[in-house]
Parts: sequence; C-alpha cells; structure tokens
Amino acid sequence: MGVQFGSFDEICQTAALVICPLVGSDQGIEPTCYSRNVELSGTLVFQPATLCIHVAAIIMTAIMIFHIRSKYTAIGRKEILHFFYLYAIVELLGLFLDSGIIPTSNVSYPWFAAVYTGFVAALYVALLVNGFVGFQFAEDGTPLSLWLLRGCMLVVFAVCFFVAIATFKKFASFNYAKPIGLWIIYILWPLICVIVYTISQLMLVLQTLEDRWPIGDIVFGVAFFTIGQVLLFAFSVTICNAIKHYIDGLFFFTLCMLLSVMMVYKYWDSITREDLEFSVGSKATVWEVKDPLLANGDYDDDVSNYHGGGGNTASLIGGVSGKQLYGMQGGRGYPPPPERF
Repeated sequence: MGVQFGSFDEICQTAALVICPLVGSDQGIEPTCYSRNVELSGTLVFQPATLCIHVAAIIMTAIMIFHIRSKYTAIGRKEILHFFYLYAIVELLGLFLDSGIIPTSNVSYPWFAAVYTGFVAALYVALLVNGFVGFQFAEDGTPLSLWLLRGCMLVVFAVCFFVAIATFKKFASFNYAKPIGLWIIYILWPLICVIVYTISQLMLVLQTLEDRWPIGDIVFGVAFFTIGQVLLFAFSVTICNAIKHYIDGLFFFTLCMLLSVMMVYKYWDSITREDLEFSVGSKATVWEVKDPLLANGDYDDDVSNYHGGGGNTASLIGGVSGKQLYGMQGGRGYPPPPERF
C-alpha cells in the first residue's frame, strides 16, 4: 500500500476507518474488502467481531479503572485515570460507529465521527502528558497538574473536532477532497505521541528506578501498537480475503489497541507503590497495644506468672497475686489456717 501525505485514498481502500465514508468524495471511499455484516432484529450490524472487541475493551477498562481507583496514594493516579476514561469513551463511540448502529447515511453521523476524532486525539495527548507526570514538573494530584492535563485535552479535542467537522462539511477552507488536517490528526499525531511517551518512560525507568522489569511492559505496549497499525494499514485486505470476510484488519487493530492500553496500565502499576501509612483498602491492619499493664515488659512477666512462673509477680487480674494478698501486713496469712474450715 502506498501512503500519500494528506490523502486517505489508499488508506481507506485498505482499512475501514470511521471517517472513510466522509472523505475523498461526496460518497466517501469504500474499502476493497471488509467484514461481512449480520442482521439482528431487522438491523444490519457491521463488523460483528470488532463489535465484540469493543465490548470486551469497555469491560476491561472498567476493571482497570477500578484497580487504579483503589490505589489511593499511588503517584499519578488521578492523571492516569483521565487516560482510561477517554479510552472508554472512544471505545463506546467506536462501538456505535464501526458497527453501523449509527448509519453512515444518517445526518448525525458526521457529527459523531467528528466527536470521535476529537476524543481519539485527546486520548493521545492524555497519554503524552502522563508521560511527564513521573518527572514531577508539577506535583501529581494537585490542581495545577490536573488542570494542565485537562486544559491540553480540551484544547486538542476542540481543535480536532473543528478540523474534522469542517472537513466533512466543506467550510472554513477545509475540504474532504484534500483532508490534510484530518490526515495529520489520524496518522501523524498518534505516532508522535507514542514515540515521545515511549522515550520519556525509558528515560524515567533508566534514570530513577533500580528495577528494569517495567521496560518489558513498554516494549510489549509498543509492539502491540505497531502490530495493530501494520495489520490495519498493510494487511487488512489480505486478512479479509483469507478468512472469507468474517474479520478484517480492523478487528486485529482494535484488539491490539486494547492490549497496548493494558500494557500502559501494567507499566503504570509496576512503577507506582502505595504509601502504606495512608493507604485505605484490603491491607492488614497492625494494632498498637495501649494497655499500661503491658508496658515496660509487664506482659512477659504476667504471662510467665499466669503459667506458673515467678511467685511474687503481679497477676493479670487485680494487679497482685493471691500469695501477695494473703502475705500483706494485717493479712490473714497464707495458706489460711485449718480452723477456718
């Protein structure tokens, strides 16, 4: 496949992207081969296998978010949650757009596609900014750190949304026949963000951590991302023809993106540790004994007396032993005289 800068012609003939029905011409660009559809309750559902991956991705993201939220004192916890929230939104939108639940002929489809484009771009900027959280340019979890992240996400989303809808609707000097801005958003922007994030995390691990195992998570994440891109843009038609239209490259792309995101979670989890002094969760609690009777070694003495140890030590009950009680001045003596009985 030959890729030309600013053109989706070759790309959309190979890969069934969300924006392909909206670029190239007023009829869009149709893929050479794509996954067959199924009919459910009178509704045609496209990409059924990819639809299942979208559902699995949403479930897995919910599980990862739950585990991240449970690490109350982990570094960058609030920042990384933004990334996973955005990924869940992207997968939810992809579920409706890839499957044709929102038909391409519907007047709302360009708007949903533009929103989807904006969220995808914001997702990558969230990943990019999270790559610098570990360097503590701003203390994590503070309003400065969080609003810097949110501001970047909001600006990127707004710009990309505008570029997308202007391209689809042909206004403000944008044209779907020459979607250069959209091409940069879809092709170049994700690549730039992933490269910068990868380099920053390798620097972080090599310079600040003694453990080198997190590098494996980075390598696997980059490998899944690369494999997904190659399978989608280079081998989608080959896969589609070989498997008789049951699945295409979009299925493997969506699956590889899920695995990449899981590696981001695995990497973050491996480099963060909770401050156990302030953590709340399923940790075993160590209780400090405050009983004055057990202070200054009394605990050992009393236990030995209880089990028949030293005779002059105090008992655990009452503070004195029975022998001491009867031997006190003015006491009755010990043992008691037989005439008492």
